[in-house]
Amino acid sequence: MDQDSKKQAVADAALAYLRPKLESDTIVGIGTGSTANRFIDGLAGLKGSIGGTVASSEASAERLRAHGIPVYDLNSVDRVAFYVDGADEANAQLQLIKGGGGALTREKIVAAAADEFLCIADDSKLVRTLGEFPLPVEVIPMARGYVARELVRLGGDPVYREGVVTDNGNIILDVYRFPLAQPLAMEETLNNLTGLVCSGLFARRPADRLFLAGDDGVRELEAG
Repeated sequence: MDQDSKKQAVADAALAYLRPKLESDTIVGIGTGSTANRFIDGLAGLKGSIGGTVASSEASAERLRAHGIPVYDLNSVDRVAFYVDGADEANAQLQLIKGGGGALTREKIVAAAADEFLCIADDSKLVRTLGEFPLPVEVIPMARGYVARELVRLGGDPVYREGVVTDNGNIILDVYRFPLAQPLAMEETLNNLTGLVCSGLFARRPADRLFLAGDDGVRELEAG
């Protein structure tokens, strides 16, 4: 099964899981990236079964609207029942690295607000220890140098992502060769760095269910 087929397979699996759970007032949070796009395209066939969506990026919001799917501001909804998004890495505890597409802060906000977080990915994203994929962190521009020095002190190798401005008007540093053997502790440390808006480490709020596509089909992992 090639990569495109795997992305389609996990998107279809997530849609099949959600279909019997959807109600007319259900708000679905939508992530960002090529796998999330497959889910968005499939959700178009169910748009009459939901109340609407909340998007983690302007790009996803545009794609949803193009399908005629309502998109709401997170502040205007009382509840997000499900959040569906991809990942750059996942471990057995369903802790994730996200942010390769640059939408990590809004992704983390919507994930935090959701009752259930469904992650969709191919099986190459499942790793024993997080960190082979560089960890994205969103940083206020004036704090770029300070945060970079602190990340070096923590053992990482931060690289400025050239030409990228987030939907929030900030920049991204990708941290290579970063020690992530204790994701929860490192996420807390990163959260305390002044000027660092958000990290792409999803340890405090891991996925609840992970759909992984491989050559033999899609398998599901549950948190806990």
